[in-house]
Amino acid sequence: MSELTFEQMLEESLKTIHAGEVVEGTVIDVKPEEIVLNIGYKADGILTRNEYTNEANVDLTTVAKVGDTMEVKILKVNDGEGQVLLTYKRLAADRGNKRIEEAFNNKEVLTATVNQVLDGGLSVVVDEVRIFIPASLVSDSYEKDLSKYAGQEIEFVVSEYNPKRRRYIGDRRQLIVAKKAEMQKELFDKIKEGDIVEGTVKNVTDFGAFIDLGGADGLLHISEMSWGRVEHPKKVFKVGDTVNVLIKEITGSKIALSLKFDDANPWKDAAEKYAVGAEVTGTVARMTDFGAFVELEPGVDALLHVSQIAKEHVEKPADVLKIGDEVTAKVVDFNEADKKISLSIKAMFAPEPVEEAAQEDVDADVVPVDIEAVIAAEAEEETEA
Repeated sequence: MSELTFEQMLEESLKTIHAGEVVEGTVIDVKPEEIVLNIGYKADGILTRNEYTNEANVDLTTVAKVGDTMEVKILKVNDGEGQVLLTYKRLAADRGNKRIEEAFNNKEVLTATVNQVLDGGLSVVVDEVRIFIPASLVSDSYEKDLSKYAGQEIEFVVSEYNPKRRRYIGDRRQLIVAKKAEMQKELFDKIKEGDIVEGTVKNVTDFGAFIDLGGADGLLHISEMSWGRVEHPKKVFKVGDTVNVLIKEITGSKIALSLKFDDANPWKDAAEKYAVGAEVTGTVARMTDFGAFVELEPGVDALLHVSQIAKEHVEKPADVLKIGDEVTAKVVDFNEADKKISLSIKAMFAPEPVEEAAQEDVDADVVPVDIEAVIAAEAEEETEA
């Protein structure tokens, strides 16, 4: 038997490799665009940037150094120039597919960083497997602009796994819904009507503000924002404001809120301040054909009937008054139960009685006001409007 040449012995000492085989190699050179590995074969293996990762413009000198060992997959034994082409990302994707399959079957919550914001949703990569999260599954409410998620770490579950079509769909929405349901239960277990709680203004509308109570939203209606008159909720609140609110009513999953705290109720001592016969000063807040409503303080309005505006006959309030005018009048009727007060400027000018007949004339001048009739008329007028 003839002796083997050195080259023959060297070749026999080296292993044979096949495309698709997984081998371990040692890094012997690193350039920004490729890594050279000794894989125990007669030719070194070349791992290009495109076969290392799907991320663009990665400098490979930042991810590997000479002496590192790594597992790679044989892509081609001979690329035509005697080089062995390797791939790392495809090996990682194979293993990633297994990882994603297990997560899908076990309904495991995965965490990944959003590496791309697309027109229709978000893209994340888990173990070199690209997972798409449609816009409808990003949150529990519609979000037109998804750019805020760029570079953000998010949690999701795999809701669809189809490796043949390379279709991997993630779902963040169901996690948010489940978390909110848990928080809602915790919130309703600890709150009750009459509690004062802290919340954050989530949305402001024409009729009120929605307050996030940490598990559920409560509605703070415009009529409950103050004991006084609120022109528009947006003049009082903006999104993000922190506010302490009173839980007025809980009906099922609905929470009605209020800022009308009892200790600030202007009617609490109104009987003393606005007793019949007292002279008061207020501002004309609004007017109707039958009279003017005068704000004595925020939350306390009084009716100045057209017949009581002046000693002389007044056809309609707008002939002598305008909104914002300050007026001084006498309280001629106080109804605490219905929170109604009637005023009279005319009574301010009544002469001191000198004899019984004269007193009767004065009393005849002060026209008693049927508050119920006035309010009913006002309500009918507003309905017709």
